[in-house]
Amino acid sequence: MAHGRDPLPDGPTEKCGVVGLSLADRAAARPLYYSLYALQHRGQESAGIVTHDGFQQHSHVDMGLVGDAFSESDLAGLNGTTGIGHVRYPTAGSVDKSCAQPFTVSFKSGSLALSHNGNLVNAGEIRDGLAERGHAFTSDGDTEVIAHDLARNLLEADLVRAVKRTMDRIHGSYSLTIMHDDTVLGVRDPEGNRPLCIGELEDGYVLASESAAIDTLGGDLVRDVRPGELVVLERDGSGFDSYQLVTRENTARCFFEHVYFARPDSRIDGTLVYQARRALGRKLWDESGVDSDVVMPVPDSGRAFASGYAEAAADDGADVEFAEGLMKNRYVGRTFIMPTQDERERAVRLKLNPIRSTIEGRSVTIIDDSIVRGTTSRQLVSLLRDAGAEEVHVRIGAPPIVAPCYMGIDMATREELIAAHQSVEEIRDEIGADSLSYLSIDAVAEALSSSRADLCLGCVTGEYPYDIDGEETDRDVERPGVTDTAPADD
Repeated sequence: MAHGRDPLPDGPTEKCGVVGLSLADRAAARPLYYSLYALQHRGQESAGIVTHDGFQQHSHVDMGLVGDAFSESDLAGLNGTTGIGHVRYPTAGSVDKSCAQPFTVSFKSGSLALSHNGNLVNAGEIRDGLAERGHAFTSDGDTEVIAHDLARNLLEADLVRAVKRTMDRIHGSYSLTIMHDDTVLGVRDPEGNRPLCIGELEDGYVLASESAAIDTLGGDLVRDVRPGELVVLERDGSGFDSYQLVTRENTARCFFEHVYFARPDSRIDGTLVYQARRALGRKLWDESGVDSDVVMPVPDSGRAFASGYAEAAADDGADVEFAEGLMKNRYVGRTFIMPTQDERERAVRLKLNPIRSTIEGRSVTIIDDSIVRGTTSRQLVSLLRDAGAEEVHVRIGAPPIVAPCYMGIDMATREELIAAHQSVEEIRDEIGADSLSYLSIDAVAEALSSSRADLCLGCVTGEYPYDIDGEETDRDVERPGVTDTAPADD
C-alpha cells in the first residue's frame, strides 16, 4: 500500500471540494479556510486558496490536509474580499503539486483561477487542440484544460458567452468555482452530476460543494446551483446573477453523494443527506430484513443506514436491538504505512475494535454503504466471528458496484470490483457471511425521490450518462466535437 492512502481502501475515495466567496469588505481568506475544513472529507491530498484584492491575484496551494497546508502567515498574505478554494483527491492527473488547485493562469484579458470537482471525458481531445494552437500545459490534469479553454474564449467574448463556449466543448462531470480577476462564479455541468450550492452570509455570498460549508460560516442555504447554470457573484457581496446556459431533458445526479460522499448534515438537491441515508436503511429492511438479535453499523459509513433499518424493523414488530458493536480508532490515519500484505490484512483490527458483550453468542446484522473490493467486508465478518457472533448477516445500503466510475470517483477497476464478476451468493461465500443482500436500484431512486432517468447509475448498471469510450450509455448522448469555432447560437 502506498504511503499516504487510507489503510482500509475497500470503499470509494472522495472526489474534491470547491468553494467560492464574495464579501462586502472583509478578507475572504479565513472564511475560505474554514469552508475547506468543512469540505475536508471530499479530498485530502492538497488544499489551496486564491484571492483577489482588486488589483492582483494572491495564491497559496500546498499538499496535505487543510490544517497542514496553511499557516497564519499564508492566510495573512491572501488579500482581498473575493476568492475561491479547493480540496483535492486525485481522480485525473498526478499526485503532486502541479495538479493541486485552484489552478491559476494569467493572460491578456486578466487573471483566472479555477477549482474543479468532477472529471472530463474529452479532456485529452481539447488539450491536443489547444496545444496545437500554442497553449503550454504544466500538468496532466483536466482542470488546466478547462482553464486554458476558458482563458482563450475570454479573449474573444464576454464572461457569460466565454463560459457558454467552454461548456459547449467540455463533456463530463464538473462543478466549478472560478475567479476572473475579482469576480467569482460557479458552474454546474448540464447533468448536475456534481453538487454545488449557493449560500448567503451577513456580508456576502458563497458557493460550495456542500451546504455544510455554508453552515460553518454561519450562513443560510439559498438553493442548489441548477444543472447547466452559471452563477456570478457580485463583487461587493450584495447578490448574484444567474444564467441558465444549458438545459437537458434529464439530469444525471450522482446517487453516491447521498450514499457515501457527502456529509450527513449537508443538503444536496433539496434533500438532507442524513435523512436520505435513513430512508435507504428503511428500504433495506423492507427488501431484505433478517431476524437477528442486534443490528449494528460499520462506523461511520453505515450509521444512518442502520438507524433507518432498525427503525423500520421496530415498526414491523421485529425484536432487533440497534447497538454500536464496533469502535473506531480515529488516530489510525490515512498516512499509516503497512508495507506487507499481512499487515494490510490486519488493518481492520487497527481501526475497528469489537464490543464483545454486544456480539458474543448473538446473531448480528452489520450494515454498510457499499462493498467495492470485498477485503474489508471479509475482515469485518471474521472480526465479528472471532468476537463470538453466532451468525453474521451483511446488508448494504446501495446496489452492487459492477463498473468503474469515470466521473471523478476513485472507485476501482472492473478487475478489482468484486461484484463485477461474482454473484451475490458468491460474494456472500467469499466474505464468509451467513447472508448478504444489497439495496435495489429502484429502492435507491424511490428513497431519493427521484426517477432512475435523473440519476447517474453507471457504477451499478454499467451504462453511463456520458459518451465514454468503450462503455454503454443509458441515454441518447454524444460527446461534442472539439472545434475551433464558436457555436452558431453563441
